[in-house]
Amino acid sequence: MLINEISGVIVDSAMNVHSELGPGLLESTYEACLIHELKSRDLCIQNQLTLPVKYKDKQIDTGYRIDLLVEKSVIVELKAVEKSLPIHEAQLLTYLKLSHKKIGLLINFNALRLKYGIKRIAN
Repeated sequence: MLINEISGVIVDSAMNVHSELGPGLLESTYEACLIHELKSRDLCIQNQLTLPVKYKDKQIDTGYRIDLLVEKSVIVELKAVEKSLPIHEAQLLTYLKLSHKKIGLLINFNALRLKYGIKRIAN
């Protein structure tokens, strides 16, 4: 499956979760439901992956975690906040750089219409 197809399935799955649950819940709830939705579509999902930082040729575990890695290629950063901020986009871009991935999706489930809560970020 190509990266664009994967990200399309992720967006469609997130839309289904949001349609069913609506805004206002905890991020962990949306994460669990999105994982269920993606697995039902036979996608390989890894969640809460540790993301170490390489500093001066040393790998340092700093506690960063990738919310979801789908098909070992697309990072999904989930939020349930009033408004996505530029720092959330910067966080996802940094995760993409540290993990050497090309595409990430920032999904804020607290939007009234989810299409306004999704941003695609490329490394």
